[in-house]
Amino acid sequence: TELMDPQDRRHRYPFINCTSCGPRFTIVRGVPYDRPLTTMAGFRMCAACRAEYEDPASRRFHAEANACPECGPSARLIGASGLALPGRDAVGAAAAALLEGRIVAVKGVGGYHLACRADDERAVGELRRAKHRREKAFAVMAADLVGACELVLLDADEKALLQGRERPILIAPRRRGAQVADSVAPGSGELGVMLPSSPLHHLLLADAGVALVMTSGNLRDEPIAHRDEDALSDLGGTAHAFLLHDRPIEVRAEDSILRSCGKAADESSAGASASPLMLRRARGYVPASIGLPLAAPPLLACGAELKSTFCLAKGSHAWVGPHVGDLRSWQTLRSFGDGVSHFERLFAVAPVLVAHDLHPDYLSSRYALQREGVELVGVQHHHAHMAACLAEHGQRGPAIAAVFDGAGLGGDGTIWGGELLAGHLGEVERVGHLHAVRLPGGDAAVGEPWRMACSWLLSACEDARSPPPSLASRVEPARWAQVAELARTGMASPMTTSVGRLFDAVAALCGIRTSVQDEGRAAMELEAAAAAGERSTYPLALVDGEMLVLDARETIRAIVSDLVRGSSAAVVSARFHNALARATATAIIRLARRRGIDTTVLTGGAFQNRLLLARTVGALAGAGLQVLIPRRLPPNDGAIAYGQAAVAAAIAGG
Repeated sequence: TELMDPQDRRHRYPFINCTSCGPRFTIVRGVPYDRPLTTMAGFRMCAACRAEYEDPASRRFHAEANACPECGPSARLIGASGLALPGRDAVGAAAAALLEGRIVAVKGVGGYHLACRADDERAVGELRRAKHRREKAFAVMAADLVGACELVLLDADEKALLQGRERPILIAPRRRGAQVADSVAPGSGELGVMLPSSPLHHLLLADAGVALVMTSGNLRDEPIAHRDEDALSDLGGTAHAFLLHDRPIEVRAEDSILRSCGKAADESSAGASASPLMLRRARGYVPASIGLPLAAPPLLACGAELKSTFCLAKGSHAWVGPHVGDLRSWQTLRSFGDGVSHFERLFAVAPVLVAHDLHPDYLSSRYALQREGVELVGVQHHHAHMAACLAEHGQRGPAIAAVFDGAGLGGDGTIWGGELLAGHLGEVERVGHLHAVRLPGGDAAVGEPWRMACSWLLSACEDARSPPPSLASRVEPARWAQVAELARTGMASPMTTSVGRLFDAVAALCGIRTSVQDEGRAAMELEAAAAAGERSTYPLALVDGEMLVLDARETIRAIVSDLVRGSSAAVVSARFHNALARATATAIIRLARRRGIDTTVLTGGAFQNRLLLARTVGALAGAGLQVLIPRRLPPNDGAIAYGQAAVAAAIAGG
């Protein structure tokens, strides 16, 4: 109301502060949370603001970021060269530039966004080229809930979530006819939509009058820019203009991302939560603590490599840091280390125990090994996944867990990713897994799903001398033969039980994807292709032995047969999802009954797949099991650090 009231002294002031949803985490430098220990320390309150701050009857009483146009931060618009652009109203001028099809770097609460008109195909394409981001969807910011509902389909709960003070990005089905360029989310029937998270964003969206792409202000594989000098240096070749302000950001924070579980996975079906899945936990949710079901010594958990986070814990509290990104570069590692140091100061935790992934080449593991004067605890990747889900639900186990993802170093030195585990926080046993196949060329197979199609065809004893019909025009026979030879001999082709790579194989066989830029892209498009009403399934055998093996070789043979007969990718995808879900549920029920366990966990990045999750939960219905899925943390590797902390606490407690 104040922001839009011409009679108010804060009319169109981009830095109006609210103590409930305004900036706090990203501006704090130390504790207690007092103005001198924030990035607002350099702004001296005017008499009017000081009177509000000191008045117990005012809603601005002790609002540490209190400010107004006379005494607080200010915005300015500059060109890519760093020179100020004319005009007194920086936000209005930025909106005008956006309407002309320009790309504008916008300094927000936790870092920079790169913004452009969401309905301008040329501007979105230019942004994609500049960011070297060919496929991954961009988020879109709408001015208000009405604008969001013009873009995506939302139920009442999703509307409330979108309007919550956390202001996450919510992935929802795209509305037919939505005024959004196709290249915003290529190949997807969904859009990631959010509402303004600061007064500056409210003004910008109101002035622009159209929805805007708001994507992280970074180049590929680098942390989001949050300091002005870094933004000008890193984004100068991308943005035509910069909407800046002079309130420093102490700690960067990306936007949080959530996705609805769908109605098929509600509590009435099998005890699973209907709450949305957290895909990225950052601004709005960090640094709220997450409880631990047992007391922890002061400890640090360093997480994995992809979707990196860290976690500090002490007593019954754990603090998971914000999403850092994929820990593969010096810049991201520096951001990771800075975040750890800040949390150690903020929560007065001096770790005596440091937990890390078993993979020695992860930068997170190397960071842990370089810490001095601490005890080290290595935690297997999938154990950490299971422990994270158990612990956030306040449980220690025992449980049976299905942990499905892309990759994690197993206890036997091979690449796991389709695991059935039994145990508790402190110790687990591998009791089953997906049938193992070769990963031809190692990491190269992640970027070329057709390699996994070749490997699975060979394992299934199918004729793999040349590409199948669905791939014949897309993969050169000579390259296929080379990869087939790698899979046959095992040269540069480790064994893997990865469910993620099985999804890649099926997507390639269906002709959906032969190459990807981002891991998981083929699986996402395979899920999107599935026919909604298809309930038939493929065979997927459970082979009992020393371990319970989900043997998908017959599944692959059935898929090839269907495709030869002319079945569509939509039908094949749905039948494959049904088969994997049914086999997973059957395996869980069998193992739970054998061991007298009544709790099960579904987690790992593959369970970001709404269809797989819903069908698995549905297949578990009536088995009398308590089904736990991640709620406050992601199913993906963003939860690994918290899981490591829970395991380390259990080990330390004996």
